[in-house]
Amino acid sequence: MARRRLRLGVTVAALLAGTLAALPGHAAEPEPVDYTLEVDPTRTGARIDDSMYGVFYEDINRAADGGLYAELVQNRSFEYDPADHASYTPLSSWQTSGTADVVNDSGRLHERNRNYLKLGGGSSVTNSGYNTGFAVQKGKRYDFSLWARTDAGAAVTVSLGDAAGSLAEAGRISARGGWTKYKLSFTATRTSTTGRMTVATDRPAALDMISLFPRDTYKGRANGLRKDLAEKIAALDPGFLRFPGGCLVNTGSHEAYEESSGWQRKRSYQWKDTIGPVEQRPTNANFWGYNQSYGLGYYEYFLFAEDTGAMPLPVVPALVTGCGQNKATDDPALLRRHIQDTLDLIEFANGPVTSTWGAKRAAMGHPKPFGLTHIEVGNEENLPEEFFARFKEFRAAIEAKHPGITVISNSGPDDAGPTFDKAWQLNREAKVAMVDEHYYNSPQWFLENNNRYDSYDRNGPEVFLGEYASLGNTHYNALAEAAFMTSLERNADVVKLASYAPLLANKDAVQWRPDMIWFDNARSWGSANYEMQKLFMTNVGDEVVPSAASATPVLSGPIKGAVGLSTWATSAAYDDVQVTDAEGKTLLSDDFSAGDGQWTKAAGTGSWSVQDGAYVQSDESAENTLVTAGDASWQNYDLKVKATKKSGKEGFLVAFGVQDTGNYYWWNLGGWNNTQHAVEKAVGGAKQTLVQTPGSIETGRTYDLRVEVRGRQVSLYVDGEKWGGFTDDKVAEPFRQVVTRDKATGDLIVKVVNAQASAARTRLDLGAEPASGTAAVTTIAAAPTAENTEDARPVKPVKSKVDGIGRSFSYTFPAYSVTFLRIKG
Repeated sequence: MARRRLRLGVTVAALLAGTLAALPGHAAEPEPVDYTLEVDPTRTGARIDDSMYGVFYEDINRAADGGLYAELVQNRSFEYDPADHASYTPLSSWQTSGTADVVNDSGRLHERNRNYLKLGGGSSVTNSGYNTGFAVQKGKRYDFSLWARTDAGAAVTVSLGDAAGSLAEAGRISARGGWTKYKLSFTATRTSTTGRMTVATDRPAALDMISLFPRDTYKGRANGLRKDLAEKIAALDPGFLRFPGGCLVNTGSHEAYEESSGWQRKRSYQWKDTIGPVEQRPTNANFWGYNQSYGLGYYEYFLFAEDTGAMPLPVVPALVTGCGQNKATDDPALLRRHIQDTLDLIEFANGPVTSTWGAKRAAMGHPKPFGLTHIEVGNEENLPEEFFARFKEFRAAIEAKHPGITVISNSGPDDAGPTFDKAWQLNREAKVAMVDEHYYNSPQWFLENNNRYDSYDRNGPEVFLGEYASLGNTHYNALAEAAFMTSLERNADVVKLASYAPLLANKDAVQWRPDMIWFDNARSWGSANYEMQKLFMTNVGDEVVPSAASATPVLSGPIKGAVGLSTWATSAAYDDVQVTDAEGKTLLSDDFSAGDGQWTKAAGTGSWSVQDGAYVQSDESAENTLVTAGDASWQNYDLKVKATKKSGKEGFLVAFGVQDTGNYYWWNLGGWNNTQHAVEKAVGGAKQTLVQTPGSIETGRTYDLRVEVRGRQVSLYVDGEKWGGFTDDKVAEPFRQVVTRDKATGDLIVKVVNAQASAARTRLDLGAEPASGTAAVTTIAAAPTAENTEDARPVKPVKSKVDGIGRSFSYTFPAYSVTFLRIKG
């Protein structure tokens, strides 16, 4: 997961302007559009591997503790620390009564679990759990445990309750002697989402690892997973499970834990920290701003992959940081240690019980090897040469000792640009087996780039599309992704693995949107994207059957729109704005001597004022401060402006082709914390990058900027020198399809996406007479702005049957729909 800035609009409605007449309550529905779809069953396209579609899990949005990991107690080992987060203390999520002190001394439970609680006689501590509190269900069993040490013996009482009273009969433990684990179980007498758990003692006692788990975990496993979340993931029938990230893999310190010097906080995710008895696993500061207990560790990930039938695909750090940090570790000894850790990981997964790390796996309860076949080194590094030098050392060591393992590289955090190009060059030259691509783009991008992989070299590295999403959880976002997935299947000979990202989001702790599965303490629900992913993932087929469809009639025209100025976390001054048409006629001229009356400000767009004859945005904290001038019908014009950065993090944003605040182009000079120049296109508030190069803007220097718009071609100049340009001529085709065959049944699966307001009236030719005149139909259709929530599920599959299926037949695919026709071969 890349920690990049997401510039999102607030609605998809702007993207769909002019199309909503098709929705209920509007006066008219658009006329259907006619298509043809021809299938050639005599030929066979790409073979689709069983592992093609999988899931990517990262502990973001509090996906682990308080989420997939079923533990109900937060900060169970008193390891929270201000070094991790300014608001943390060792007693975060705990309330004390009487005498209670957190101690860090040689009397601790374990070297990696450094803090413990000393509770005085007659004292108690109460844990508030995650978010609103403990979620318990009437009649369900809950398993409590703690470690205690007491010299004189103590009676420890444990109770569950909420503001309305008791939630279970209190339990009692008789503790005596050195550190010992004690257990109780409770049956909830009421359902609550605001529970609290109190632990009290009649005599002084040391306590640690205070835990409460639902008995009913996924597959009934101890130290297990929250059942509803795990079941939703399992229902996707994932072909692989990529874990544990993401940014938390390649960020933070890569140093090892040293017992003599204590625990290094904010370390990268290192697998050896996460196995063994849970009381011996450390708490670490997560890259995403909170702590992770490592109760959910590599062993549990391997088990989850096995339980869901998924191929395990771990990611290990390559000692080159990414996600905005961008530095390489030059320490040969440290590199050798991480390479050895990776070899040990493969042995942990696959080694016999007689091997060092295979024995550790067996001791945890799994003597049988996990059957690891793929491993990824690194994640989204922005320093391709530094990364690749280290990657080659990892690969050489792995292939020498484990020649059957596929070692996966990556291409950085974006779908294009200098980093992407350089990374792919290095990967091709070194004949890397597989390259991981990541991108988060607008729905428009996904509709425009259906042919992305058509031209990839079939003799070059295979592609792992490890993270992608269309920047929203509406039905329209899911439709755009579905349209793109038809191209992934069509190109399954080169795109071997693909996973939407991120997987999970706690609605009360969101750091990234969109997300596939949402949850609170008691409920979970699949987004529109989840429903679409599930439809594709459970109806893949084994091979592509070649097919072709007619295209949607498109009325192309020139780029049209007004002009604009903006900033992002920056104060800048603009002056001498001039817009002229292709014949030199002045459309707009403003030196701001008469004020800013020609400019329109949207609500909350920073602090604009005329100062010293220039138009200045002075609020350094404001983001996207767009002001506009001119006419939305303008075309074929030149825009000139003088721009000066006064202070702040970035540079200039000069907009053109502005239709409204969600639909425009802008030239982003000094974006991404003043490291990149780019042109971005916004459609419906979601952006895609058209051009990008490294670069920065100097504070105090005045730049002469010029934008020339001619038809759909744009040229850009800085101080009279051409900076770059582009032609925006890709078509966002709303009608996409792919046909696959289920070899076990002989069924054809015709998959059609219709991402437009008009129904698609289609004549299909299967190329041969089917075995049955009836087809099973699964349809997902909804309003484009529809979103699934905890209380409503407007985006869901509907099953039906249709008769009259022959070699040639007609079918009308609804507006804004995905339809799967399963036809007997």
